[in-house]
Amino acid sequence: MVGEACVPRALFGGAISTAFPARFQDVSDIREVPDHQEVFVDPARDESLIFELLDLKGEVDDAGSALWFLRDIANEQDAGDNLVIEHSGTLELAGLRLGEAPAVAGTSVGQMAVSKGRQGREAQNIVRLYLANIRLKNAATDVLITAYEPLLINPLSESAAAVAAGPAIPAEQAGCLAMSEIFKVAVMKFNVHDWNLFNGGP
Repeated sequence: MVGEACVPRALFGGAISTAFPARFQDVSDIREVPDHQEVFVDPARDESLIFELLDLKGEVDDAGSALWFLRDIANEQDAGDNLVIEHSGTLELAGLRLGEAPAVAGTSVGQMAVSKGRQGREAQNIVRLYLANIRLKNAATDVLITAYEPLLINPLSESAAAVAAGPAIPAEQAGCLAMSEIFKVAVMKFNVHDWNLFNGGP
């Protein structure tokens, strides 16, 4: 039985809230993070959660937006040529309503080989990337929620020092919630409390 729970977490000064395990540390305590991002990491497992607010990409179709952003991130990380899409779908948000209907996030999950920081291709790790896109059209904002789960750590990667090289220890074995579940909860619990964060009301 996994005892780890997701706990409420405030984002962007409390304007947004969600929930995920307490083991994820706020990266802004360690280094500077751009204003439009909130980044959390569990160094012991090399897992990370990123919440990002972007200007709405009006030219991107709603139905395929999560997949579009997933491919965009893969290309940014020089992994566009090895991205393998595993799944695409939707998640309904528990608390956030847009008009009369609950907000819905498009989701996409894929595997790719990426290097840490400035390391080269010889140090690539295999990671699973979970991505959700919540389209807040009333606020002209695309919200991205991304979760990185390492599957295979390269011995040459910076990550090897913290979590050891080779296949990642399954979450259940480590007494942790699976990243797939953490991602799902973080998306479904996502809520906006202060629309002024987006320089305007709904």
